[in-house]
Amino acid sequence: MSKETSAWLNNNVLIGFADKRGHAWHYRASDQGTEPNHYAGAVPEDDVKRRLFNWTAELAPVTVRGKDVPNRVAVVASDNDDVLGVHRSGYRIHQYQDWLLNNVSTLIDSGLQIGSAGLLSGRAQAWVSIEVPDTITTPEGVQFRPNLIACTSHDGSLKTRYKRVITNVVCDNTMAAGLRETGQEIAYAHRGDAEFNVVNAREALAIVYTTADDFAAEVAALCRTEVSTTAWQAFLDSHVPMSDTKRGRTLAERKRSTLTRLWVSDDRVSPWRGTAWGVVQAVNTYEHHYKTVRNVSRPERNLARAIDGSARKLDNDTIGEISRILVTI
Repeated sequence: MSKETSAWLNNNVLIGFADKRGHAWHYRASDQGTEPNHYAGAVPEDDVKRRLFNWTAELAPVTVRGKDVPNRVAVVASDNDDVLGVHRSGYRIHQYQDWLLNNVSTLIDSGLQIGSAGLLSGRAQAWVSIEVPDTITTPEGVQFRPNLIACTSHDGSLKTRYKRVITNVVCDNTMAAGLRETGQEIAYAHRGDAEFNVVNAREALAIVYTTADDFAAEVAALCRTEVSTTAWQAFLDSHVPMSDTKRGRTLAERKRSTLTRLWVSDDRVSPWRGTAWGVVQAVNTYEHHYKTVRNVSRPERNLARAIDGSARKLDNDTIGEISRILVTI
């Protein structure tokens, strides 16, 4: 069960360019508040400030039975005193408006706009995604949006990071900007000596526009790589081996069934069935939308995967796995 209810997601996550990308998976018309959370074009910066970042995080002592706990501080929300995290002394708050809006504005040019922004984990995590206005469509029919994602947290779960990623429009998945690369990012810890340096950040990040050509070239190469029915079955045997236990076998059969359904008949995958790109799509879509999520919400898990590199590793491992299989059959 998601920590964030549908109503929460529909009021604390703002989605831009809906006319080009469609609704996010969590969209429910009945859960919209007084203002819709989907925008036909870019998300206005003023709306992010007003609807999401209209409060600040503040340090407060940690007190137990009337006594302050030494070497510990709490981060609390200025508007309602919600405790967002507890840390060792010396922890430095990175205010959402400063680090996710003001700093990002120094990295980008006027052609880039806010594609999404949101609060998760009871407002202890936040992100802003900067995108190009137009969706890019490759000759193979793959639609994607290169973007720069900025995120941070008040609960210690995330460093402040700026990273270039890809939004795969057809399945609303986040993928690495370079499927076979580690991606480019810059990170700042929540401590006193972490200072944002726009020159270093620009050097560390090949900002959004440079992402498109590299990703499109990789998609084209994967679409040219044929995967026969025999190869697909061999991939399933490798990727989801059958277990000797009854429960393990049931889980494996369920995952294989879902992957095969995606491969054969799901519009997010089946147009590229018979190619290595279709294999990547099937595995990525399964992980993003179907794999069981525990202890965190699915949006929170997917954001973490995009930032911590596990999404890139999954795609990289999938490409390596199908490549090895194609050599042997």
